[in-house]
Amino acid sequence: MDESLRTPINTYLSHLQDLIRRGCEVRDTLATDSSEASAMAATRAWQEECGVTVNQLSGGSKAHWLARSFSEAFLMRSADGRAVEGAPPVEIVERLLNVLEQAVGSLSALEDGRVASASQDAALPRRFDFVHNPEIRPVLEQAYNDGRRALEQADYHLALLTFCGILEAIVTDALEHKGARAWAAADTPAGRIGDWSFETRLAIAEKSGLIRGGCARLPPVARVYRDLAKASGQNGSTAAISERDARLTGQVLQVVMRDLNPGR
Repeated sequence: MDESLRTPINTYLSHLQDLIRRGCEVRDTLATDSSEASAMAATRAWQEECGVTVNQLSGGSKAHWLARSFSEAFLMRSADGRAVEGAPPVEIVERLLNVLEQAVGSLSALEDGRVASASQDAALPRRFDFVHNPEIRPVLEQAYNDGRRALEQADYHLALLTFCGILEAIVTDALEHKGARAWAAADTPAGRIGDWSFETRLAIAEKSGLIRGGCARLPPVARVYRDLAKASGQNGSTAAISERDARLTGQVLQVVMRDLNPGR
């Protein structure tokens, strides 16, 4: 799998695992006393957050397999198989945990390079419908939301890494779609696109006319984001990244998104 996708996928997997952990706590509390007011309030809040996450992953489509599974978790079946309202709260939580586990499995399949089935194809997210590979659109949408949230919460390290990962992913997708013959005259290095550096991919995309000169504003720290991500993953430390660097990287990402999707 291309390294540019690992950051957004890992971010999304981490969020799902956190929802699963909290869901287990909610289930255990309900099993003790399902009538307790605070337990029911915590359950509703958790269910709402699950719904938001499922909606993002399914691209807002109610026809998506994950969205359907989420909706069905709230139903119980009559003897003749008809759906009726009224599944017990603990059972609903168990079903939702199963839905989240399915989401983790589907996303892990992308990370491992396995191809999802046609029934699991993501609907087109609003911001990334210009991306040619449909399997990464919901991943990019979730990563974009996470990057914006990190920026708002002053986690500039995570925001910059996330924005750079998205930038590299969409540029790589555009290069792969255009094909080797189209950018062969742009002084491309030997090897596959997946072997090129972040800087090289941006430069070739610009030389071949896929994007314009917006990447010239990319701060130096963003150009070595792979090294930052590797270092933080190995020793847990995070390099100091300024608010200006994170916001500027996000602005460059917006410019490149407009370049790759002029009609948006």
